[in-house]
Parts: sequence; structure tokens; C-alpha cells
Amino acid sequence: MALDRISLTDFRNHAATELGATARFNLLVGDNGAGKTNVLEALSLLAPGRGLRRAALSDIARAGSERGFGVGASLAQNDDEPVRLATYSESAHPNRRRVRINGADSSAARLGEWLAVTWLTPAMDGLFTGPAGDRRRYMDRLALALDPAHASHAARYEAALRERNRLLSDLREPESGWLDAIEAQMVQHGTALMQGRARLVETLAVRLAEMPAEPFARPALTYVPAAPDHADGLSQALFDNRRRDRAAQRTLEGPHRDELDVVHAAKRVPAAHSSTGEQKAMLVAMTLAHAGLAAQGRASLLLLDEVAAHLDPVRRAALFEQLRGSGAQVWMTGTELAPFSAIAGEAAVWRVSAGAVERD
Repeated sequence: MALDRISLTDFRNHAATELGATARFNLLVGDNGAGKTNVLEALSLLAPGRGLRRAALSDIARAGSERGFGVGASLAQNDDEPVRLATYSESAHPNRRRVRINGADSSAARLGEWLAVTWLTPAMDGLFTGPAGDRRRYMDRLALALDPAHASHAARYEAALRERNRLLSDLREPESGWLDAIEAQMVQHGTALMQGRARLVETLAVRLAEMPAEPFARPALTYVPAAPDHADGLSQALFDNRRRDRAAQRTLEGPHRDELDVVHAAKRVPAAHSSTGEQKAMLVAMTLAHAGLAAQGRASLLLLDEVAAHLDPVRRAALFEQLRGSGAQVWMTGTELAPFSAIAGEAAVWRVSAGAVERD
């Protein structure tokens, strides 16, 4: 299963871009600023979530356009008719995301039932050294690609958390009945959120352990929950902490404080203290391991932005070999074709320039 007949309308610098006759490997080649990553971002929006840039929808529509943006693609299936996936915005509601599946209105969450999307971009280079919130979002994005329901639990937990924090910071003492109701929602969705993260990390750790230690540095992963991961425990913790949380005017314990611990497996050194090259290699290993998992049962898309050019020839060859066996449709960007010479013969190649795309 693969995406084909891809269209971008008024998306960033793409006025009307069409990509057809796609392949297992798809290469977008062009100068910096030409619009290569914009194509990857468009593809990432064919899954639940905010896409690889996490941009506001109103920022995505092409400058000067009097309408919103549009992204569409046909998902080819083995023996059935292709499924048409589309997401778009309208000028009247520029921050409201609309979705259609086979022409019928749907939700972003339903996109996850058809397509799992994984990506690796230069913006993720600081994942191990940045704030814990980045790693929580990373876990949730990977978990979403394996279980579409995860996105709903994350969104509903965050909504309940915001409401509890609002009550805690109010000048008036919050009514216990209101807190009871909100905390019940936090417990329902928070435990599901933590269990989804735990399953993800456990499954991913097993997959990583099966991968060779070289040429990509193999990471060891540990999920560190910041609260009891069962309903009774989380409920009791929220109740017991009401006075403390009221003083702090925010919720101090819960899955919104979780952490992902990553260690260089061979050296037993925290990823945050590893070299830049080792961190990049660990990110690639995690991305490849997850892509293999995501490709089981649903169509899978792997988006790699400027990854191949930053690898030495040995690691680049290993990357291509792993990608061949991943089961995912792969999209990669680069400023020149030379780094992709080993797969150019089996790839669809597009030249990108100023928001225009031309097939080689």
C-alpha cells in the first residue's frame, strides 16, 4: 500500500503541485528554500496531529492566497479501490482543519486508521538535550502511529488538565464536585495515555534490541511515568495533592510530567551526553525501528528530511538497506542527487524549485 496522485494546493510556496507515479523510494531534490520540506509537511498532515512542523494552520496557506490550503492523495490498496484522503482549511476558518475520506467529511483521528506516518527532521536533533515536553510529544506521536486512539486520549487529558489548572489558580476555592468530575476525566484518559506510552517504549525497545549495534548507535529506552499508571493510583494522587497543587496553582503530578530516558546502549552513556554524531545515529535507529513497527497492518509513510546527506557512506548504505526492508513508502529530501546514487535507479525523483515540482 502506498500514496499516489498527491496534490498540494496553496500549501506554503506550492500553488498547485501534483506528484504521481510514486515508488517505494521518492526523492525530492532542490536548493534550500525550494519547497522540499513543504511537501513532507503536507504528507505529514495526512495523519492525525499538527504535522512535522507543528505549525498553526493559518500559517500554512500560501501567502497571497484568498483560500485555504489543500492536500490530497490516493492510498493504493492491494486488491481494493484506492482510498482518497484529503485535508484542507477554508479562508473563513483558517485555523480549523477539515478532513475528507473518499469525499465524505471525517475527522483527523480517522486518518490514523488508514495511514501511519513517521518522520525525522533536523529540528529533532535536540530531542535528547531539549525539554522533557519534546520527548513526551515524541512518544505520543510514535504511539499514535501504532494506535490511532492515542491522539484522542492525549487531547482529552490535556483539556482536562487545563481545566483543573484553571480551577486551582482561581481566586475562589474550587468546589470539590467540580474537581471530582475533572479528575475523573484525567484518570480515564491519563491512564490510557501512560499505558500507550509504556506499550510503545516496550515494543520499540524489543525492536531496537534486534537491530545490529552498528553502524547506527543502538539506544536503550526507558519510560519513566511521573504518576501511578493505574486508575486507582492516579485518582488517589490527584485527590491527595489538591492542597499542594492549589498552592502551586498547577497540577504537579501526572502523565504531563512523564519522561523518556534514552541511553547509548553500548557505552551506557545518557543520550544527552553523547556526541552529536551518536545522537543523530540513535535518532536514525529509533526512526527505523518505529517505521518497521508502523508498517505492520496499515500503510506506512516514512519522511526523512536532509538525513542521507549527513551520513557517511557506510551509514548511508546501511540506511538504504534498512529502508528496503521497512515496508514503508519512503520520502527523502536533499540538495543534490549524488547521496542517493545507490537507490536512484529504483526511486521516483522530483526536482523542486520555487514551489514547482518536475519529475526527472
